[in-house]
Amino acid sequence: MMQKSNNRLTELLNIHHPIVSAPMALAAGGALAGAVSRAGGFGLIGGGYGDPAWLEEQFITAQGERIGVGFITWALKKSPSLLTDVLKHKPAAVMLSFGDPRPFVDEIRDAGALLICQCQNTDHVWDAIDVGADIIIAQGSEAGGHGAARGTMSFVPEAADLLAEHAPQSVLLAAGGIADGRGLAAARMLGADGVLMGTRFWASREALVHENHHLAIIEANGDETIRTTIPDIARQLDWPRGLTARVRHNTFVRRWQGREKELKQNLSEEVIKYAKAFAAGDIENTGVWFGEAAGLIEDIESAGDIVMKIATEAEKVMR
Repeated sequence: MMQKSNNRLTELLNIHHPIVSAPMALAAGGALAGAVSRAGGFGLIGGGYGDPAWLEEQFITAQGERIGVGFITWALKKSPSLLTDVLKHKPAAVMLSFGDPRPFVDEIRDAGALLICQCQNTDHVWDAIDVGADIIIAQGSEAGGHGAARGTMSFVPEAADLLAEHAPQSVLLAAGGIADGRGLAAARMLGADGVLMGTRFWASREALVHENHHLAIIEANGDETIRTTIPDIARQLDWPRGLTARVRHNTFVRRWQGREKELKQNLSEEVIKYAKAFAAGDIENTGVWFGEAAGLIEDIESAGDIVMKIATEAEKVMR
């Protein structure tokens, strides 16, 4: 393992490289989280919409590596016992995204875990400051999966300025459109202590992603994604207003774009079609979940190799 990169994030998490893998629902299991941590980064299991048996299995799969877990906060609110169960595994950190973190803060702290809050706008940053989050993530719209409207380039330094003035003890991560060492170096220059990456680790061997979806990201460029509510409608998931999904702009999305009301009226049939296509790896008739960083990804590598390559490249760039 290369020499440790010492900064506030690596010191706080006791890791070698300021690289954290996102807790992507369905894709970020224990194998991915464990591999990232083993390579000197920090891996997060994706709690998703709450499947206790799956979460139990993923902590076992992580093979005792020091990892964390992330939850979709509004979904966790419906099943708060998930947090209680997960904390029995002693995760080093718990990440909360897309909702008010306040109902869960005390339980997380009492368990000795660090609190990570992912933010999509400045109001979210203020909420994270208010609860004393140990790590705050400024997530730009370029990110794959769910997010909002702010761009990474302006949001990260704005968040950095807020933290410098009001919460200097909190560590800042940048997320959205980051997939290589140049992105990590740029994030550091913008005032972040490190990065959270989803799409780049979605395109790893350990990610729970169908081979056809991996082939799709290799062939895609950054223009081939779109922010939309269509996959959530098809999955009958009632996401809060203002939060959309970035997915591959495929036949499924084009079919229903501008016809969202009609999609809702045909859910009895379309829910089944979506699920079957996803399970079969049909890249045209379901959601394919990657972000604008697709244009920077040319192959599917092991998560450990990804961590090391990005850390090495960032070090060269920053010199």
